[in-house]
Amino acid sequence: MSLQIVWFVLWGILWAAYFVLDGFDLGAGMLYGFLGRNAAEKAAIRRSIGPVWDGNEVWLLTAGGATFAAFPAAYASLFSFLYSALLLILFGLIFRGAALEFRAKSAGAAWARTWDLVFGAASFLPALLFGVAFGNLFRGLPIDASGYHGTLLGLLNPYGILTGVLFAAMFGVHGALWVSLKTAGELGARAQRMAGELWSYLLILAAGFLAASYFSTQLAANYLKSPFWAAIPAGAVAALFATRFFISRKRAFAAFLSSGATILLVTATGLVGLFPNLIPSRMDPAFSLTIFNSSSSPYTLKIMTVVALVFVPIVIAYQIWVYRVFRHKIDAAGGDGENY
Repeated sequence: MSLQIVWFVLWGILWAAYFVLDGFDLGAGMLYGFLGRNAAEKAAIRRSIGPVWDGNEVWLLTAGGATFAAFPAAYASLFSFLYSALLLILFGLIFRGAALEFRAKSAGAAWARTWDLVFGAASFLPALLFGVAFGNLFRGLPIDASGYHGTLLGLLNPYGILTGVLFAAMFGVHGALWVSLKTAGELGARAQRMAGELWSYLLILAAGFLAASYFSTQLAANYLKSPFWAAIPAGAVAALFATRFFISRKRAFAAFLSSGATILLVTATGLVGLFPNLIPSRMDPAFSLTIFNSSSSPYTLKIMTVVALVFVPIVIAYQIWVYRVFRHKIDAAGGDGENY
């Protein structure tokens, strides 16, 4: 197996890990104003993600860094072609963190309501736009010999929007299950009910995404060539229904794990269909950026492989430790807590 293929797999794992981990705190942020009915409940939601949300975003930095180091031509093209969309994602992530911090800087009700709205909107925007961005990669970008011919509005095509809404729905279910897992009392029960309600919409969106992907993209080609890869989308469907089963049985932890598996396998479904492309051209496949024509030198990839083998396990071990330390449920009657 070539190092380009190894790094494509690692690249996909890093993005999937980011979506699974940051997905639940983005989802909790999206639902923040709907789940939290009073100051104590809103504080409990903030406290449920407070110790982990910025650590989860380490995976975004890692995925972005891996793209830059392993596939620099694709990285440069992405930040050129999708500059406006990626800038909006960045603004969303910045304002989400700012909302959590600035909310506690004043005791005024209007101040708190303003930052609560910012927190919810800034959580929804990245979730939606990450889906739009990946949807357009799955669909292919308008690239030919003279360059990229798309616009920001062109990214908001029906398939891109459908993928964006799918991502937002997956993160919403994942976030509701996290709040259910981490909070006690009525708030936890309400979050579990909301996860079940959102799951119904997610099922419809997932079915629509599979159908639209068949007709609007070339993702099915790899599955038709090698049918054994169909185990991945089949696993995504199984994980999706397992999530609903565990929600109905009020098994929050199992439902949360199943939801995470759904996100991971949906991401893998798209990336397996994309291979070996990173940025496919829908105008002429000859102008697609692949893992072979956009990768770094073999020596660079070898160095990166050693670095990844050393440092990624350290990051994983640290995050496991953090989640273990903050594993206890949060009581909505427990107050605002420090900074959150």
